[in-house]
Amino acid sequence: MGWPTAKRRFIISALFIACGLAVCGWQAEEHLRFKRNAAEALINRGRDITSTLGVLVRSQRRFGLVSKDRLQSGLQDLIRPEELESVAILGATGESIASAGKKMELTPEMLQAKGVFWLGNTVTIMNLADLDAPAGEDGPRGRPAIVVADERTARVFRPPPNRRASETRPAPDPAAPAEAPATATSGVPAVAAPVAPAAPGPRFAFGRPAWIPQDEYDAIIQKQGVHSLVLSLSTVDMQRKVDADLLLRSLVSLLAMGGAIISTLAWRNLGKNAALQIRLVKAGEMNTHLKGMNLAAAGLAHETRNPLNLIRGLAQMIAMQTKDAPKLKEHASTIIEEADRVTVQLNEFINYSKPREAQMAAVQVARLVADVARTLLPDLEEKRIQLQPPESALCVEADEQLLRQALFNVLLNATQAVAPGGRIEVRLTPVDSREAMLEISDDGPGVPAADRASIFKPYVTMRPKGVGLGLAIVAQIAAAHHWEVTCAAGEPRGAVFRFNHLKLAALPA
Repeated sequence: MGWPTAKRRFIISALFIACGLAVCGWQAEEHLRFKRNAAEALINRGRDITSTLGVLVRSQRRFGLVSKDRLQSGLQDLIRPEELESVAILGATGESIASAGKKMELTPEMLQAKGVFWLGNTVTIMNLADLDAPAGEDGPRGRPAIVVADERTARVFRPPPNRRASETRPAPDPAAPAEAPATATSGVPAVAAPVAPAAPGPRFAFGRPAWIPQDEYDAIIQKQGVHSLVLSLSTVDMQRKVDADLLLRSLVSLLAMGGAIISTLAWRNLGKNAALQIRLVKAGEMNTHLKGMNLAAAGLAHETRNPLNLIRGLAQMIAMQTKDAPKLKEHASTIIEEADRVTVQLNEFINYSKPREAQMAAVQVARLVADVARTLLPDLEEKRIQLQPPESALCVEADEQLLRQALFNVLLNATQAVAPGGRIEVRLTPVDSREAMLEISDDGPGVPAADRASIFKPYVTMRPKGVGLGLAIVAQIAAAHHWEVTCAAGEPRGAVFRFNHLKLAALPA
């Protein structure tokens, strides 16, 4: 047994929406992964810059000393707009020894953590790698192996003139390899640095020269010894790529949700269309049945007229032969009146049940109104009603017989509604070059606003003895011509029956 239609529709709609949400979640996760990868790529770029900087510093090192001017010039060459904004080499106290680019604001937390800090449009990376050769190796007793030498440091490390070359060597260190005599280099002007080892080793021994006091030497090492490196990289390009990825994935998510919603609506409409098709099939079957019943009723009404005519004839004969029996004659007259009334109703019903198929031709409305007025002349003269035909000689496309019947029914209702001495007016007004409007107005009591839409329905009448099919037939004729017929209030009183969308036609030759 299948689920109820409403429940099945709800479950399938929920599945469509769930699929859309799943795609949105997947795109959100992929965007976060893309963002993490972009951040890692930027940090790896910082590591590459650190490696390049390490090569730069080692290439300028001479016996453990690096010229500050040459180092800052090399750092400045590494600065790239929208990539590497600033770089700085820090000592043990966290003060900048050499720097290039924008000025960096280093907080105590950043100096203590020595990690990666994201702030605004920059990322600050600290102490990614040791600038000297193998990692973990350092100078004697944990001191740094590289010192950035400015002019003052160069003078301090330069030996006094009265000292021999052998006295310029630093105090021997048991852990240091054998040293060779120092040679003058162009790295630091006039600087006497520790001598190079006799054989290649992991690094040069770096110690205190004999002429430098221990406290002054420790202060120089503490202040100008290379301890860490700080890079400030711009995140503008990374953020631009992340934003572009977010926009793309947002569009994908929007399309997914839009597709889910459209699919849900389409499924619901499909179900509604199926239900409507079933209802249309049933309505078609009912319409066919009603047509059959209508034909049967029309045939029955047609066959009923013959016995009624016979009854009316016999009643007339009885009325003529009973001159001395007034009571019998009165009964016969009553039979004749009722037979006439039923015959009129049957004729109206048969007329209403006929199919309306308009055979279009050019019809002059003023001439047709004059013909109908001659038919209604006895009623008009009896009530002294003035009928004003249309002044325009325009022609419209219509079925002449059907239009004549519609005009007759409306004018007959107006004649019966107005008081003696009343007025009925027919107007044909062009709306544009292709259409016209036909109006029939009277100065009778009018039609209440609540009844103006229902008077065109079958068996709805405002007269006590009315059948209620006259205006229903008018509505049928208007529908056959694709017109619109309405009832409105007249000015200053009365009713106006208005036919819209009448197509104009040329005058017949």
